[in-house]
Amino acid sequence: MAKRFINIHYPFKDSSKGFYLELNDNDNDAIKSDLLHIVLTRKGQRLYKPDFGTDLLKYIFEPEDSMTLTAIKSEMISEVKKYLPQLRIDNVKIEESPDNEHAAILTINFTITDTVFEMSDTVVINL
Repeated sequence: MAKRFINIHYPFKDSSKGFYLELNDNDNDAIKSDLLHIVLTRKGQRLYKPDFGTDLLKYIFEPEDSMTLTAIKSEMISEVKKYLPQLRIDNVKIEESPDNEHAAILTINFTITDTVFEMSDTVVINL
């Protein structure tokens, strides 16, 4: 039986299997790639879909307080609900990077709420 591929791995990288880009072959990696694609794409950056993505980068120089975290979390939840309705964002956490004082770590805990199965996982993004 031939192996099935679901989508393109995100962030993009060269394929080691002879394809132009690396492809995902399991559901968990495919969903994580889709989530990263939405979160890391700036609004207006995607051709013909100007509302796709988030404005995460506009919060980079904002103070690390509850208002900023609430704004980031609500934006994540609304964009994920719009483009990945099978995901539920459980928690969004931003921490200062321990090895770099000018970086942050964004951790998104999510649950896949599909009719077939339910599973939880985490995505960590270094900003």
